[in-house]
Amino acid sequence: MCGIVGYIGHKQAKPILVEGLKRLEYRGYDSAGVAVVRSGRVEITRAVGRITNLEARLAQTPQEATVGIAHTRWATHGGPSENNAHPHAALAGRIALVHNGIIENYRALATFLERQGVTCSTETDTEVLAHLIGHCYQGNLEQAVRNALHEVQGTYGIAVVCADEPDCIVAARKGSPLIIGVGDGEYVLASDASAIVQHTAQVVYLADGEMAVLTRDRFHTTTLDAVPVTKDVHEIEFSLEEIELSGHEHFMAKEIFEQPQSLANTLRGRLNTREGAIVLGGIAGHARDLARAQRIIFTAQGTAWHAGLVGEYLFEDIAKLPAETEYASEFRYRNPLIDNGAVIIAISQSGETADTLAALREAKMKGALVLGVVNAVGSTIAREADAGVYLHCGPEIGVASTKAFTSQLAVLAMMAIQLGRRRFLSQDEAHQLITALSRVPELVDQVVQQSHEIRTAVETVIDRENWLFLGRGYNYPVALEGALKLKEISYIHAEGMPAAEMKHGPIALISEGMPVVFIATRGRQYDKVLGNIEEVRSRGGKIIAVATEGDQEINRIAEHVFWVPDIPEPLQPLLTVVPLQLLAYHAAVLRGCNVDKPRNLAKSVTVE
Repeated sequence: MCGIVGYIGHKQAKPILVEGLKRLEYRGYDSAGVAVVRSGRVEITRAVGRITNLEARLAQTPQEATVGIAHTRWATHGGPSENNAHPHAALAGRIALVHNGIIENYRALATFLERQGVTCSTETDTEVLAHLIGHCYQGNLEQAVRNALHEVQGTYGIAVVCADEPDCIVAARKGSPLIIGVGDGEYVLASDASAIVQHTAQVVYLADGEMAVLTRDRFHTTTLDAVPVTKDVHEIEFSLEEIELSGHEHFMAKEIFEQPQSLANTLRGRLNTREGAIVLGGIAGHARDLARAQRIIFTAQGTAWHAGLVGEYLFEDIAKLPAETEYASEFRYRNPLIDNGAVIIAISQSGETADTLAALREAKMKGALVLGVVNAVGSTIAREADAGVYLHCGPEIGVASTKAFTSQLAVLAMMAIQLGRRRFLSQDEAHQLITALSRVPELVDQVVQQSHEIRTAVETVIDRENWLFLGRGYNYPVALEGALKLKEISYIHAEGMPAAEMKHGPIALISEGMPVVFIATRGRQYDKVLGNIEEVRSRGGKIIAVATEGDQEINRIAEHVFWVPDIPEPLQPLLTVVPLQLLAYHAAVLRGCNVDKPRNLAKSVTVE
């Protein structure tokens, strides 16, 4: 959500800032802006809409500047407009600030500033923070930022420049990520590593409550209380090529087709098929605690929450351990009961999801062992969890998560098998599951080859505005995920639910030609799913099925069938979700939607 880029060095800043913003477009935004320090002034250029609009305006301004900050805004306080766009200025335009997050007490701060004769001209909370820094400025920008932030309640990732101190950028974070890219005589500041990797692979992650001052030849970090902090330099794990389209029309398509490789990366070095063992180094130090666990609580939001639902089935089925899945946004506020022996597993692709991070902190405060399942190395959840497992699926640019979801399922399957082996799972049972799991990448490759057939099927129902997605057991969460994907990027209304629940009300929605997607693979409830399909057929619904290869019964009763190879039931979601990802993708393309930048959505939701 929103994006920050800053640059200080010996190169022209504007092209670097704009290129960085383009790398962050996937995060979602509605306006963009740049501020550079040049000739003793701060020059601000802003535009509503896409970054190309900002580029056109910047082409009309002088380019000579080697210090600057930039931002893509996703509206929270105040609608999308040039006036509300970042950067915001203060002190008669001599200070400029960009900000991710929400200042919760901005109204009280605005009232205070008005009493000092400072009037805000926008609807944003960010302008209030800019003016507060301006009010605190006494010739030292670092101290002004520090003093202002001591008065702030809420979340922020900020970058600030000042005309009176033209050779520095001051940055700070609380609840919103900031990364410093360390180059040769230059630094690139960003809210996401994808804006940095073109310039350097060496990065420093700011932690909550930390500040950084960047000059051309050095940087230093402190706490908000001015205590020096020594930071380790880390290496970005992905390359520039991994965040390019590489011949695909959209990032979502690229990431769907990358899943054989991304899953191979997630599984690499973790499966011992010969001995029937799982090796997860990130949680090895807590193996005994996990074996003694009494209850597992998965907490997440959105697609990651669906992964948690699959994890619930996996842990109860394979490890014989009670499990439940909680929306992090509800878990954090309802004073959850966390007893001795409870283990919390927080799932987040970005590792920065605000509600999931807050749920993690609530669980830790109550004494629970907290594990993270995240993709972004160095993210806040990765750092604050007691231990965890990285996905290693590579950067995910498309707003609608695809490869991160399947990698989350793979990690949760490995955790369940490992824990099950310590509890009730026999070596033979574990060996069968591990062997099947090792084949998943090649099986997913077979599934994505049906892309053309899936598009052809979608063409026949693309005009329908209401869909149902139905599944049982392990494939119930897949039905939820399929419906979410269709909603996210094609704006078609879709509902996912357990197939048996349909009879308890939603069956009233079935009308002639309504698309109903069934995940109907062979398993313990296969015959019951067939019965549900017949109920929909008798009411005129159009059946689209995801089924096990060779199933002639499904061929008889469904208009369209997408096939998946046979695999043990606990691992079926790794395959059955892929046709639904392709279905949603083709539906969005056929409807002319912006697949990678769906309206109103952001990649990483770092505000409540």
